Amino acid sequence: MDDRFTDKLIEGEDYYLSPEGYKVFTEKYHLKRGYCCKNGCRHCAYGYNKKTGTFKK
Repeated sequence: MDDRFTDKLIEGEDYYLSPEGYKVFTEKYHLKRGYCCKNGCRHCAYGYNKKTGTFKK
């Protein structure tokens, strides 16, 4: 991940912790980052489908 974003993350706004303890990035964070990483993120703001490799939005 780009270092310029890790220093400024706000819990509850940019991410939340899953029950397993992982950081889960929010749609707002993805929009702030400005691009799709194509990893199939849970809250992808760009509508990327990892199974088909396409965007649905």
